[in-house]
Amino acid sequence: MPARRADLLRMRRLAHAIDGPREQTPADVTRRMLAVQAQDFGAACWAIAFRTVAPSRNAVLADLDAGRIVRSWPMRGTLHFVPPEDLRWMLSVTTERMLAGLTRRHRQLELEPSDFTRARDLLTSALAGGRALSRADAMELWESAGIATGGQRGYHLLYYLAQTGVICWGPTLRTQQALVLVDEWAPPERARRLDPDEAGAEYLRRYLAGHGPATVKDFVWWTKGTLASARAAVAILGDELTTLEVDGVEYLLGAELADRAASLPATRSERGAVQLLPAFDEYLLGYQDRAPVIDDALFERVVPGKNGVFSPVLVTQGRVAGTWRRAGTAIETAPFEPLSGARAAAAERAAAAYLRFAG
Repeated sequence: MPARRADLLRMRRLAHAIDGPREQTPADVTRRMLAVQAQDFGAACWAIAFRTVAPSRNAVLADLDAGRIVRSWPMRGTLHFVPPEDLRWMLSVTTERMLAGLTRRHRQLELEPSDFTRARDLLTSALAGGRALSRADAMELWESAGIATGGQRGYHLLYYLAQTGVICWGPTLRTQQALVLVDEWAPPERARRLDPDEAGAEYLRRYLAGHGPATVKDFVWWTKGTLASARAAVAILGDELTTLEVDGVEYLLGAELADRAASLPATRSERGAVQLLPAFDEYLLGYQDRAPVIDDALFERVVPGKNGVFSPVLVTQGRVAGTWRRAGTAIETAPFEPLSGARAAAAERAAAAYLRFAG
């Protein structure tokens, strides 16, 4: 059905729990989003906490320490927070393509199958019984056994073992996380078992639940999958999905999200809200086409030099309206255009909420 861009953005804000009801716990947010980009650990903690009813860094860390959230490379070669029960089937969809693309790099690094096997056996033995190691400890373990880790070899060993479902990042360790065994932190008996077609459809269902409305190309980019597999997932989901046409572009969304948007009229506070989202937030990064959220002419103000490093963003009515940063005990905002008095006050409230989270 034809719609306005404002309708698209409101549905996305509801899907992301940026507007409308928030989730109760950080683990609930991760289940809703399926995967939250987490290469920047601190930013990812705020991305999750922001979407809860009472944003708390300690609550995020508690869910990590209890194994209710884990971190791995389930897609695009990028670290994400994911629900432990979903990690295995997610990897079943993406691992083959991701590892196939690294064959040449492994040859360049002189990494042989025997290196991966030895690294796996050493690390599995060191972690067994509920133990955890830092990245540095894992590198030292391999070096002491004669497995060189320099020149990105160590990174690729960790990545391979994560992709093949041996290890993930689990409990907090200082300002980051420690490595643990997937079999202990996401044990098979707790994992969802899906056949290939079910897994592909579930990927799309969950992506749209936390990111919709989105295009098929957005989904393909997010998973680094294929257009053919995405179309197959659309066909399997069938009547679970509906479509939205904005400016001649067709977007997919779940029927449940469409119904929720229709039953929750926008409030005055929602229309005047200002959100301070972290760097690399899914609201901006979760799509191949970011035009609905930010004008291309302004994109370099969020990603200077388009170098892949995203700044935290200020959002009003679903559009990126500026950037922000923490400066000691204060928040400095840099809106693209001056904010009205009401929105400036809303930005101050959002800044105070972040500072409470950050302590």
